[in-house]
Amino acid sequence: MKKINNIFFEPTDKTPSIDFNQLTGDLILSGRSIPENAAKTYEPVLIWVQDYIKNPCAITNFRLNLEYFNTASSIWISKIVKTLCGIKNQERILFIHIYFNIEDFNSIDDVKDDIIQFTNVLISNETLSIGYKIYGTDDDGKILKESMLFI
Repeated sequence: MKKINNIFFEPTDKTPSIDFNQLTGDLILSGRSIPENAAKTYEPVLIWVQDYIKNPCAITNFRLNLEYFNTASSIWISKIVKTLCGIKNQERILFIHIYFNIEDFNSIDDVKDDIIQFTNVLISNETLSIGYKIYGTDDDGKILKESMLFI
């Protein structure tokens, strides 16, 4: 099996911090994502994920902690999630962690309603357990509420 290296990109004013660790299964996008060329930012990440799913960790934690992302970024993030859902090992678990500023929503249920559209990208995979963990945060990023949803 081909060994893949971790991938890490420092954040900029327009691109998120990207920290994907093959050894721990922690895949983290954080910050702002409004790149002028989303393909340049996310294509290497998607290629990395395509390699990762061939030999994933027992538990993969995809952490989406973006304070803001544009439409182009959401398309690439959806491609990444769809690829992660292609893990073919029934002993593997994928958790998708989504962080929202609680002030932007009336309740955690409103957040769940909003991510239902996000779940449309999930492939039907009868061998992979998938869970969403939703976190309501304050302006400083402190978690005030959390909820879990299994698909």
